[in-house]
Amino acid sequence: MARNIVVGAAQLGPISRLDSRTSAVDRMIKLMDEAKQQGVELIVFPELALTTFFPRWFIEDQVELDSFFEREMPNLETAPLFKKATELSMGFYLGFAELIEESGKKRHFNTSILVDDKGSLIGKYRKIHLPGHFENEPSRAFQHLEKRYFETGNLGFPTFKAFGGQMGMCLCNDRRWPETFRMLGLQGAELVMLGYNTPAHYPPVPKHDHLNDFHNHLVMQAGAYQNGTWVIGVAKAGNEENCDLIGGTCIIAPTGEIVAECKTLGDELIVYQCDLDRCTEIKNGIFDFAQHREPENYKLITETKGVKIEGSD
Repeated sequence: MARNIVVGAAQLGPISRLDSRTSAVDRMIKLMDEAKQQGVELIVFPELALTTFFPRWFIEDQVELDSFFEREMPNLETAPLFKKATELSMGFYLGFAELIEESGKKRHFNTSILVDDKGSLIGKYRKIHLPGHFENEPSRAFQHLEKRYFETGNLGFPTFKAFGGQMGMCLCNDRRWPETFRMLGLQGAELVMLGYNTPAHYPPVPKHDHLNDFHNHLVMQAGAYQNGTWVIGVAKAGNEENCDLIGGTCIIAPTGEIVAECKTLGDELIVYQCDLDRCTEIKNGIFDFAQHREPENYKLITETKGVKIEGSD
């Protein structure tokens, strides 16, 4: 019996600084209603889906900065998402900024959660590969201060048994690092959900701007193929607060093929029936880890953070 799950990738257009969480949730609920009409069982929303992408600004007022974070999930503004999930019997993945307090200390994470079709939390992931910079750089057209505003995720790369298969999560810049997909692949991930906010302009190397869409798909397709997993990559897209974000929301098969892709930079839903058993085409073949991996020869990957050239000081 095939293990099929109908997945919806729910791209969001721009969210302005003045837009409320309620307005963002209302847009997501509209996409959920549309998804239900197409038989969707699991819908995937972007990274930081409740607010504008605030790391583009240097914010010195901690109270103002904390206003972009969620102290609990669900909360008053997001409860309707959980209620809708229950009404529609539809699970969802959601990215948001998370603020917790531990031992009297505030901790800030870029977080995603997976919720089942009864509105119950299945699992949580906190972003590990934080891009950008730490200090204010006013010469940039916009900031990218994730390293300043978030801590490195402390939950590792967990997978979760749900929706008839092994589910994994990551966020945005995580997709550029093969270690992300390998960690999930080594735990048997069969479907990886991945929300992102990616500027079309890259200030440090602007000559790469024309490659941003290509690189976006390149890394996700490689991650899918090299680990035999479905990848659901979902963007927040369009011109948000005078910053252009790429789209390219897509669903990628374990063979690395894009099987569905958004065509706009606004709110848009794409749907595909993912056969989780197709993962075995790759997992039992060229990427049969147990048969072909040679971890004894990969120690440099975990022994050093930067480049290590033999013979150098």
